[in-house]
Amino acid sequence: MTVQSMRPELSENDIVRLMKGETSEERATVAHRVCRRIAIDVLSEEERGYADEIISILARDTAELVRRTLSVTLRNSPRLPREVALQLAQDVESVAIPLLEHSPVFTEEDLIELVLAVSSAKQTAIASRATVSGALAEVICEYAGENAVEAVTANSGAELTDKAFDDTISRFPTNPSVQEAIVLRNHVPIHIAEKMVSLVSGEVFDMLINRHELPAQMAIDLAAGARERATIDLVEQAGRTTDMPRFVQQLALNGRLTHSLIMRALCVGHMSFVEHALAELSGVPHTRVWLMIHDAGPLGLQAIFDRAGLHRKLLPAFRAAVKVFHELELDGEDNDRARFRMRMIERVLTQFQAIPKEDLDYLLEKLDAYAEQAKRRDESAA
Repeated sequence: MTVQSMRPELSENDIVRLMKGETSEERATVAHRVCRRIAIDVLSEEERGYADEIISILARDTAELVRRTLSVTLRNSPRLPREVALQLAQDVESVAIPLLEHSPVFTEEDLIELVLAVSSAKQTAIASRATVSGALAEVICEYAGENAVEAVTANSGAELTDKAFDDTISRFPTNPSVQEAIVLRNHVPIHIAEKMVSLVSGEVFDMLINRHELPAQMAIDLAAGARERATIDLVEQAGRTTDMPRFVQQLALNGRLTHSLIMRALCVGHMSFVEHALAELSGVPHTRVWLMIHDAGPLGLQAIFDRAGLHRKLLPAFRAAVKVFHELELDGEDNDRARFRMRMIERVLTQFQAIPKEDLDYLLEKLDAYAEQAKRRDESAA
């Protein structure tokens, strides 16, 4: 991008105004045009050197408007020299923030050092980047201001490690924005969910216990009414648990591993829970139970059903649900799990009508919930 190559777009007066324009508005206007060409044109090595020189001049302009124009125009460009980006990161917030939030030229080490050295508003810009690594998130959660921690916990592109969660809860245990942002994340470590049960209230509490895995005993206590307002669904907890044998054992020890719970879980596709539940009730190893349910024909299913002590009147519905589970599969598309569960329930209800009323009401309610969940996610993805 020599002066000659720029002339079809910019006049000689434009170049002079860029360097020596009488007003900041003049220089900013030309700066925008030049930076747009730098951002989109294919540059030779010689042209790149010339472009870097222009960028360096603009970055030293005494007018904030000119420097901000440079920052905003090249905020997403890999052609902004890293040294200039670091210089502008220390500039006034109107200049620095667009780059701190968007520029790809900063290294992770750059961003970590900046978090420890810049203002709260600049920290918040870094916390709002499209992607925030686990190491950077840890530094933000341990050292940054409250607004930045709110931003990083609400940022779906941020990788929050166990340490990041722990530091956030320790520093801001009563901040409602932080609490809600954590609860709304796709995954919350089980020990963090346990801590938050005692911190949150109202709708946030309901979201917490119905979105995330809780320690097995805590889930059971909440379902039993240890807290009056608890509306926890043990079937949904069964689908979230990462330690299924322990979860099932705790249910059994507390007298909560009921036939109804097992049937409801089966009808929404939580097959792993059903297998471990029948293993617990029958005293048969899980591997053998799996074979009897899935690979031993109808007599194998009936045998483990009887051995577990389930009511024989539920066997036809149980058999129908297992058959549907084998016929369906996750399609790999967005919301496939919600759609799978919807199809499971619909097919079971169609094939077997004599489900106890309480379980029927439960399944109809879940059918509506999964349909609404799939609709919301489809709309947000559109």
